[in-house]
Amino acid sequence: MSRVVYATATTLDGFLADDHHSLDWLLAVPSEETMATFGRFLDSVGAQVMGSSTFEWVCAQERLRERPETWRDAFGDRATWVFTGRERAGVDGADLRFVAGSVVDHIDAIIASAAGRDVWITGGGDLAGQFADAGLLDEVRLSIAPVTLGGGAPLLPRRIASDRLTLRDVERAGQFVDLVYSVSR
Repeated sequence: MSRVVYATATTLDGFLADDHHSLDWLLAVPSEETMATFGRFLDSVGAQVMGSSTFEWVCAQERLRERPETWRDAFGDRATWVFTGRERAGVDGADLRFVAGSVVDHIDAIIASAAGRDVWITGGGDLAGQFADAGLLDEVRLSIAPVTLGGGAPLLPRRIASDRLTLRDVERAGQFVDLVYSVSR
């Protein structure tokens, strides 16, 4: 059965991206061990979900519209659901599904596209919060990087009380600390 998993890197002070929606801070940290852990996680993912800011940053950072083969190298054939309020340009060869509205309106189709594997909420924090608000979030996986930003896009701009979160795993991966929490619905 598919689980909905919010897996992301975050700073020590709880931000996903800087004030300009950039993840350059993350790319500056050596991360060989974290990439191995991430590869194992990615093998369990059948579909991914992201917000439009995350999608546009990935497209720009990796120049995906000029080099669409890079999408397949990074994400394979899995369906990618992009929540957006406006029309977006796609990436040739990528299974992109642009949707608007509530996550509840799309959850059945998202789960079906995962084909029994997990659904990965790639980013951002508000989108993950919408899944949590709807009682659809099963797990939070965090890679905490040794950097602070002092501001930017928050990790999860919602209140999820400790009675809903259970720490399941802690692992050191180079300069990162990886945490896994299960989320009760």
